[in-house]
Amino acid sequence: MFTGIITGIGHIISAQPLGDSVTYGKRLTIEPPTGYLDDVVLGDSIALNGACMTVTSLERAQQQFTVDISAESLNKTAGLDSMGAINLEKALRANDRLGGHMVSGHVDGVGEVTRFEQVSESWLLQVLAPTALAKYLAYKGSITVNGVSLTVNSVQDLPEGCLVSINLIPHTIENTALGTLRSGSTVNLEIDLIARYVERMLDPGLQPVT
Repeated sequence: MFTGIITGIGHIISAQPLGDSVTYGKRLTIEPPTGYLDDVVLGDSIALNGACMTVTSLERAQQQFTVDISAESLNKTAGLDSMGAINLEKALRANDRLGGHMVSGHVDGVGEVTRFEQVSESWLLQVLAPTALAKYLAYKGSITVNGVSLTVNSVQDLPEGCLVSINLIPHTIENTALGTLRSGSTVNLEIDLIARYVERMLDPGLQPVT
């Protein structure tokens, strides 16, 4: 479980195939900020751009760690198959502050950035989310974009998807990898966990337990 509050910006420095066909995943080598691995052990969960991954090896001297990501996960996410900057978040501890919202680290869909520009001191980010996620997105609701917990400022349903507008303050730009986004960039999206359960509970076809 995560909160969507990024704890470091890392860089994928290697993405090696685990086999010789598209059915194989990749082994990613990530270089986090100095000291980031001090309290990390093998098997820990770290979210990479919002996708929960398991630490499979640690090189503290080189300040690197690896994760193995399956072909299925690569097909369902964006930005985890090549070198570049990524958002990192360690798993939530029971006594941690919940500064963002409850995030599972399971990507629900890939969206496309349609607009990203500075407006006064802040930045306007517009993302076209898949139509299947539209019912979970609401004004002033929560959404996770590349692992970052953000507040939805407006929602517009379009034939090609759901257009979500988000305001990013300078602190978010400076302390996450969202500042590297451009129009046309693809991003990992996770809907609000509560919205998922509300939909299930309101399903008219759901049979009560007897």
